[in-house]
Amino acid sequence: MSYSTLLFEKSDGVATITLNRPDKSNAFNDAMIADMIDVMKTVERDADVRAIVIAAAGKNFCAGQDLSAFQDAYNNPHGVSFAAHLRRTYNILIPKMRALEKPIIAAINGAVAGAGLGFACACDLRHASETAKFRMAFVGIGLAPDSGTSYLLPRLIGFGRATEMAFTNEPVDAQRALEYGLVNRVFSAEELMPQTLAFAKKIAQMPTRAIGLTKRALNKSMSADFESALENEGLLQEIAGHSEDHIEGVKAFVEKRAPMFKGK
Repeated sequence: MSYSTLLFEKSDGVATITLNRPDKSNAFNDAMIADMIDVMKTVERDADVRAIVIAAAGKNFCAGQDLSAFQDAYNNPHGVSFAAHLRRTYNILIPKMRALEKPIIAAINGAVAGAGLGFACACDLRHASETAKFRMAFVGIGLAPDSGTSYLLPRLIGFGRATEMAFTNEPVDAQRALEYGLVNRVFSAEELMPQTLAFAKKIAQMPTRAIGLTKRALNKSMSADFESALENEGLLQEIAGHSEDHIEGVKAFVEKRAPMFKGK
């Protein structure tokens, strides 16, 4: 599989997607967004893929939107519609990532900002290098939040902390991001990818269907009232209870052995 802005490989049930515009700090242009949308569809359809790792080439994870695409807008107020751009790019990619019923783990190796932060927040889990830095960035160039940051970031770290990040535009280092709950684990630069891949391979051996349904339940809970969340849990448990992995899990428990999940 070949993309102009991404690298893709698959091994042991794990698809590794690497942002590959290191000379631009992996900033998103239209081609990279289109590639990401396409690769999300690919891993969704591929039954052999049971976990996804998103990594980045070079020293930075993602600098957000490549602003060179908006030069016309700065020269001509009617040159580009920012809203139209969002509707055909991030407003497709970010929901696609949240709806993908397979675990997505970001391996954040350096700076991440703006739409790159929204992209990272849309992943299910975030591992970071000790050198990683997180910045909202929008206010720094006179813009409002986009790429899902206004929705996802407060739910990850709390309203007050998200507001501070948005208003001040100050970077948050890896250790503080861990304390905030913005990242799940922090590793040395050398250990980030080996540890993240090992973690992803372990997740890939778990009951993929149950993980996907869990992700669906958590997504629903972010905007549902309590009673609706309970009803949704019942509906999803009905699906999970009839899965092959559930039957295998119960048999393994009774037989006092490790389960052999197939992701079905």
